[in-house]
Amino acid sequence: MTDDERPPTTAGALADWRAAEQAAAVARRGRLAADAAVTAAAEALEAAKATADAAKASQAAANLAEASATKTAAAARAVAQATIADAADAESESAMADVAEAAAHDRYRDAVKRATDSQG
Repeated sequence: MTDDERPPTTAGALADWRAAEQAAAVARRGRLAADAAVTAAAEALEAAKATADAAKASQAAANLAEASATKTAAAARAVAQATIADAADAESESAMADVAEAAAHDRYRDAVKRATDSQG
């Protein structure tokens, strides 16, 4: 059996598991940050819409304020859409990291069982 065909050692499997756990934690934090950014972007969009409504109520500055608010809303919408995409990516990365962590954990348990069986 070559080195490439050998199952990982307990230490190696544990290291893999820990690395996968760490990657999963980082991915989860990224997902949380993306979720917070989505919320902030949605609030910015609501604020931009409120600004647009207020601009419509004024007479003298209505045209300039409405154009500014419309641009702000468009920018907030672009940020919101990009952030939603980032959140989806973060969710996907988090799920993939969780799968990798579970697989690494299984390899670790298998390595522990092999080590225990070889001693008994």
